[in-house]
Amino acid sequence: MDNKFYLYCFWPGLPELWLRGRLSALPTAVVFGCGLNFLLIAKFIYPEWMTFSYVRIAGWVGVLAWFYCTIKNFRDLPGMIHPRKASKKPDRFAEAHIAFLRSDYGRAEALLRECMAVEERDPPALLLLAAVYRQTARFEESRGCIELLRVTEAADRWWLEVDAEEKRFLRDRAYQAGRHKVSSEPETGDSKITTPSRSAIAA
Repeated sequence: MDNKFYLYCFWPGLPELWLRGRLSALPTAVVFGCGLNFLLIAKFIYPEWMTFSYVRIAGWVGVLAWFYCTIKNFRDLPGMIHPRKASKKPDRFAEAHIAFLRSDYGRAEALLRECMAVEERDPPALLLLAAVYRQTARFEESRGCIELLRVTEAADRWWLEVDAEEKRFLRDRAYQAGRHKVSSEPETGDSKITTPSRSAIAA
């Protein structure tokens, strides 16, 4: 696990918000930021707002809350980075990969859904699901998975695989569009095969 992720732990609510996209952690992050700014302003800029004893009490309460949230973030971080490994549910990703290689795309998608029930932004599962959608000609869903990978922090180290999948997506979508265009074009007069009438044959 990249050590930079531990830096997120020092801001309460940030790991869940940034790494897992949980909006429920947004109030915690906002409250911490507002509280920190208020204490700094009350301490150094406008000390007449509050008496020194009140500022000290508020500061110690803030420090204790920050310390508790930081320890909790450090403890929960492995589960945020690798939720499938930390979950008590069986990891079905390997089975999904085998099903994909066997072209059993229906089973692969079902198994990937189980993986994403544990973590909806799991980069390997999203990447493989994008490939499943591409192979089954569901290009809008495939593009959605790729776009989600682009904005997921945990997918940064998968950028090479994401680029490769995006190229395959563009290639297959262009090929499918070309086939659809050819099949929908009306036949010209030169390409039609005319069958001689019975009278012509008899003549």
